[in-house]
Amino acid sequence: MRVVIVGGKLQGVEATYLAHKAGWEVILVDRNSMVPAAGLCDAFYQLDITSEALDLPPAIKEADLIIPALEEPVALEHLSERAARESIPLAYDAAAYAISSSKRESALLFAKLGIPIPTPWPKCALPVIVKPSNSSGSRGVRRINRMKELTAFVTKDPNNWVIQEFLLGPSYSLEVVGVKDDFVSLQSTEIVVDSQYDCKRVLAPAGLSSTMNKKFKEIAVTIADALSLNGIMDIEVISHEGTLKVLEIDVRLPSQTPTVVIQSTGINMLELLYDVFVKDNIPIIPDVKYERGVVYEHIKVTPGILEVAGEHIMANARPLNFYEHFFGADEALTDFVPGHSSWVATLIITADSREEAWRKRCLVIEDIRDYFGLSVYGDPTPNCSEVASAK
Repeated sequence: MRVVIVGGKLQGVEATYLAHKAGWEVILVDRNSMVPAAGLCDAFYQLDITSEALDLPPAIKEADLIIPALEEPVALEHLSERAARESIPLAYDAAAYAISSSKRESALLFAKLGIPIPTPWPKCALPVIVKPSNSSGSRGVRRINRMKELTAFVTKDPNNWVIQEFLLGPSYSLEVVGVKDDFVSLQSTEIVVDSQYDCKRVLAPAGLSSTMNKKFKEIAVTIADALSLNGIMDIEVISHEGTLKVLEIDVRLPSQTPTVVIQSTGINMLELLYDVFVKDNIPIIPDVKYERGVVYEHIKVTPGILEVAGEHIMANARPLNFYEHFFGADEALTDFVPGHSSWVATLIITADSREEAWRKRCLVIEDIRDYFGLSVYGDPTPNCSEVASAK
């Protein structure tokens, strides 16, 4: 089984990791040879998929499945045309993606479906969260506390932003897979963000009550049904005063949570996409009787400092390597090189329970700090950007 992954940043890292867990051969394509996933693939091609003159190498033409791991509209359009021309299945739902890639269009869909979301401005009080409409994840997200700042912001650029009430509460993520108006939902995970609202840590099991977890899955399937989803969708919610409010959806293979789900349940989302786009069947999800505890987080090491940070630090990393038993972590994806004082890593830590996994994680952090002599530790949150302390 050969899979071609187009895009070597965060989604590309995720897809490459999952493909190797499935035992597949991985060919990576990107314009930049130094993307993080370049160190994880079996073969790399430095190509511009938008080039009209590009003749795809035979290794790509003979692929069983193409996974788009990028969000550039022009590149996605060219990739769709080339995949169709070569009769290679492409894991991409253009119609549903068009809605999910616009926070404005998504918000209109949620309103039509009667799904709870954070109250939009000006119907809410300050503080507010401001999000660029056509960007996923945390890119460009900011909190505004004062009316003067909000007025200046809205006056400067009123049309390309979604402005909603700032809510406190834990956030959760869930994936849904769909084909032919049939849908299956997967495991809920808990999302923890840094001071810039970028995901720095994912935890499993999520810790939701059975009632809340059922409600979460109902919301996710309702949205997937409205989109006539063909493929995979990720949904993120915040739990506020007993209500799950939808923050965003993404119709694509997400980053971070699929690794946590496979570690906790054994379910590989890339194998599910193979069932959808190659076999044209809804995947049969095994009955998971036991969810292992998982702590997945990103760290940045600089001279004297270890900081837990959002996934943006991994997007700008050098080509990554895969390690097992990395300072006590079960697995790690890292650009660490012996002798370098600055590096980043994604740590993947598992145990029989989430509590045990967290205790193990703390020992991993302690071992790394001791080994490299890192006296300062930071774990910033949205309410406190400076959470550094001496050992």
